[in-house]
Amino acid sequence: MVEMPMFVSRDRHCAGHPASAPLAALLAVTAFLTYACASAAVELPEPRRLVILSGERLAPDKERMEEVDAWLREQMDSIELDPSFMIYTNAQEGPVYPWERLELNRQGDTAHISAQAVPGVFGPFTLYAHFHLMKAQNRLDEWLPEAVGGTDFEIEKAILSRVADSWLYQRSIFDASPYGILDELTFANENGFLDEFILIARPDAFVEARREWLAENPEGRDAYLAWFRNAFERDPPGLRGG
Repeated sequence: MVEMPMFVSRDRHCAGHPASAPLAALLAVTAFLTYACASAAVELPEPRRLVILSGERLAPDKERMEEVDAWLREQMDSIELDPSFMIYTNAQEGPVYPWERLELNRQGDTAHISAQAVPGVFGPFTLYAHFHLMKAQNRLDEWLPEAVGGTDFEIEKAILSRVADSWLYQRSIFDASPYGILDELTFANENGFLDEFILIARPDAFVEARREWLAENPEGRDAYLAWFRNAFERDPPGLRGG
């Protein structure tokens, strides 16, 4: 039986970072599957197809999911055991995108990130926080070498692509339930719209990258909007108002 990597925070282990009882209880709940021994040979099942309500489909490749399984297990093991940083995961009632509720301290050794308390969701959000901590500590080469030396936008795109891969893995291998926020990210990534997804959702975060993208892809915005509205039957993040 293949077991999914456990998404945990180590605040119960680190001196100087006491967790409240409610938070400690929540973290225990979010670690909803047991971490498989990293040294054990793992044979993944065939990935299942993903289908959302509009009928949009994804058919993940098993070889690719095996690659995700390998780096994800290694990274989650580091998140659990590396004493050089702390990640606090906090629950909130409604859905939120990972970047909307991420805070890093000045030292770059502690991250607070919030997510809706839905099974499976804390894992990708924890990864997002970890990547940003590694960026703050100049350690991206350990986990995302292809992003080293990139612009802020290129690094963010690489991070969100990994987060999307981790959700695709959870959905296709471990049958995680659909979750709109992460499904949007994953389907956009798989359909070649990750640039558009980021730049339209966050127009003030990557101003120069957005300007260049609009100049180089004058029809890209309309194509993305048409695809997103067809896939999710709503406007994409950044265009919903309110």
